[in-house]
Amino acid sequence: MHRVGSTGNTSGSSRSRKEKRLTYVLSASDDTKHCAGVNCLALLKSSIPSECNYLFTGSRDGTLKRWQLTEDTATCSATFESHVDWVNDAVLVGGSTLVSCSSDTTLKTWNCLSDGTCSKTLRQHSDYVLRLASAEKNSNVVASGGLGGEVFIWDVEAAVAPVSKSNDAAGDECSNGINGAASSLSVSSLRTITSSNNITVHPSQPQGYVPIAAKGHKESVYALAMNDSGNLLVSGGIEKVVRFWDTRTGSKTMKLKGHTDNIRALLLDSSGRFCLSGSSDSMIRLWDLGQRRCIHSYSVHTDSVWALASTPTFSHVYSGGRDLSLYLTDLSTRDSILLCTKEHPILQLALDDESIWVATTDSTVHRWPAEGRTPQKVFQRGGSFLAGNFSFSRTRTSLEGSTLVPVYKEPVFSIPGTPAIVQHEILNNRRHVLTKDTAGCVKLWEITRGVVVEDYGEVSFDEKKEELSEMVSIPAWFTADTRLGSLSIHLDTPQCFSAEMYSADLDIDANAEDDKVNLARETLKGLLCHWLLKRKQRTGSQSSANGDIQSVKDISARPVILSRMEVYGSADHDSRVYPPFEFSTGSPPSVITEGSHGGPWRKKITDLSGTEDEKHFPWWVLDCVLNNRLPPRENSKCSFYLQPCEGSPVQILTQGKLSAPRILRIHKVVNYVLEKLVLEKPLDGIAADGTSATGLMGAPSQNSAAGGDASARPTLRPWMRLKPSIEILCNNQVLSHDMSLATVRAYIWKKPEDLVLNYRVVEGR
Repeated sequence: MHRVGSTGNTSGSSRSRKEKRLTYVLSASDDTKHCAGVNCLALLKSSIPSECNYLFTGSRDGTLKRWQLTEDTATCSATFESHVDWVNDAVLVGGSTLVSCSSDTTLKTWNCLSDGTCSKTLRQHSDYVLRLASAEKNSNVVASGGLGGEVFIWDVEAAVAPVSKSNDAAGDECSNGINGAASSLSVSSLRTITSSNNITVHPSQPQGYVPIAAKGHKESVYALAMNDSGNLLVSGGIEKVVRFWDTRTGSKTMKLKGHTDNIRALLLDSSGRFCLSGSSDSMIRLWDLGQRRCIHSYSVHTDSVWALASTPTFSHVYSGGRDLSLYLTDLSTRDSILLCTKEHPILQLALDDESIWVATTDSTVHRWPAEGRTPQKVFQRGGSFLAGNFSFSRTRTSLEGSTLVPVYKEPVFSIPGTPAIVQHEILNNRRHVLTKDTAGCVKLWEITRGVVVEDYGEVSFDEKKEELSEMVSIPAWFTADTRLGSLSIHLDTPQCFSAEMYSADLDIDANAEDDKVNLARETLKGLLCHWLLKRKQRTGSQSSANGDIQSVKDISARPVILSRMEVYGSADHDSRVYPPFEFSTGSPPSVITEGSHGGPWRKKITDLSGTEDEKHFPWWVLDCVLNNRLPPRENSKCSFYLQPCEGSPVQILTQGKLSAPRILRIHKVVNYVLEKLVLEKPLDGIAADGTSATGLMGAPSQNSAAGGDASARPTLRPWMRLKPSIEILCNNQVLSHDMSLATVRAYIWKKPEDLVLNYRVVEGR
């Protein structure tokens, strides 16, 4: 498996980051559907015929969903949201507990019939957790394995039991899906099983429950399976070896060799006598554990085998994988038949009586006919072939030399997903992101509101990107990725606070034209406005008449924060959310972040309870939203020289280097030149030697040419009363009045030295 950086997890990351990040994931219009490939399936079948069955799906979009099934419909009745990266596997234990694992290195437990609340987060793995295994008749044991080469055996009842807050933690309580303060379980010490099968007790381990570690794998584990009683565990991975473990002690009982590539799927029969394995060598092997050897090999697929599902009697196996095909194979006669072909690699299978659910790298899940109780009926349709003993040696007894024809052309039912976003481009205005999904549709997102502002349909992404490109320079205040199939926006301090715009440019009428708006600050206010409202309702704090909010004592009193922060703008703590930063409540984004305790978490902004504090949010987020403080920003000013064009008869008095905000528009420079031309007495507008440029920043000037009556000034020369037209140039190019200093420097000046602007009077205008 190719390792890709996790959206929310920082474990093992080579990128060092001093402060914790806040990410928000933009939602599709229909949040009841998955928006990325479905990695896992779990069926909950009711013992009462009148009651409905449920299908649980876990996706690369980081969520699980519960589908209420009828004969020909599937309704999403809950979304389980807490993982911050791909959900890789899920199993049901005890009839009411759902256990999931993720690339965020955690396992999570859920009440599967709840509204989607996480009951516990279990942290023991050091890398992606790829696979889980559970026992049909033992609801108390679950095994997990992943990229770290670790295999852990969990006592589920002990892992989810209420714990004392005073102890250290192996797992975290989840309140409303958010990981709370660390907590522990007082059960047993960690038992490490060495390669010699000796059990070593580690008394130095922290108090509380930790799982049994089955040690022996030196590389990543891709597959796990367990027998019905839960006392036998089988694992496989990169080492091409099938390993067997006693779950009661974690000791290794045997290992079997035969595959020539990674082992990707495993099955055990109910008794634990026979084992099926699927591999990247394209082979399926049947192992007899009593004889400790492979008794049959089945060459069915033409590429990696990633998913296996057997009939209840273990007489037939359904298999799928990278070759996009689903096969049914009789393990006794070796007859195989192609059931269907798909457009995407098959990741997991779930047999449901007379049908089989198929999960692929696409967001849509299909149900195909299966004849699960009487699979031999399928072979009566004809078209079967004899599975060979060696890779790519399929012997077609009835179709030799011809192309296999699938038995089924269409699924009996599908649960549709939404196309995953696979390509994106951040536009120069740093507020819009262009995306393309797997269906080829190109859309334009406004990330400060989390909405699609334009759906262009199936057009050329590169051509649309070029068309939307504009000459504007704004600091890169956020980063983005599409790992979860949707657009994730990452905010890191202090970089995220580097971008500012004027209120007028954002069409914010409530502010003065020259008021500056910090994009990250206003975005955070928009994201957390629901949390802030609930917080105020809970604490009973009252807003003042002008909409100010009170500072939070526990945040503002921290000297480490005060020493690094500066109050932004004026002293008012404005809690208003401006229209360009209002996020949709119909399809609200989800926040992924981490506080001082409990690790990363994910939750929709409308579902935040208001009880979250510095244990859940980074301190810099709270200080920004609650106390109006931002970290010191670098490079917010632009230094430049203002000189007359060569041969110009008109000059103004300036001394040395000037300084103004990067976002200052050229029309402000024009106004400054006009003031200097019209008035004999210099203004206090632009300061020399790199000091503040008040006049250029738009502050009112007593001597402004626009603010006084020029004809009433006796010192004005007659021709100056005409208010001449001024042009500002850079590199001999006339600049548009709407351009900012930063844009001029980036696109016109293009030099590391200080910017040089020239001015001239244009006669006849």
